[in-house]
Amino acid sequence: MRRLEAVRHRLARRTGSADRGHVTAFVILLVLAALLVAGLVLDGGLALSAKAEALDTAQEAARAGAQQLDLNLYRTQGIAQLDPAKAAAAAQAWLNSNGIDGQATATTTTVTVTVTRTTRTQLLQLVGIRQLHVSASASATAVQGVTGPNR
Repeated sequence: MRRLEAVRHRLARRTGSADRGHVTAFVILLVLAALLVAGLVLDGGLALSAKAEALDTAQEAARAGAQQLDLNLYRTQGIAQLDPAKAAAAAQAWLNSNGIDGQATATTTTVTVTVTRTTRTQLLQLVGIRQLHVSASASATAVQGVTGPNR
């Protein structure tokens, strides 16, 4: 052991450095902060992407539900109104057929779908955050006739 110390002292004298390889707490904290920022950027981007996909899915399911008109009312009185039970069931069936977690509700005018997604983190796992939960909601209404020019 003394021999190793002697070698270290000789090396320190020759190189003009008395550094024994100690890592400062500042460097450790700096590296951890950099990893945390990188985790926020990477995993935050993945969460935003998952939210955009959830919104697209909610819009598609809402449109599927908005096609369920009360045909009896339309044929007898010419009023385009949703059948709430069928509209909610159609939107929920669309979600279920695609294996997506979500909930659909409907009124006589609007179908609303809320989709939830869970995304696993990549770098934030290092600080104990294993998953991020996102959700998105979309609504669709039945429209009768031409509502205006396409823009």
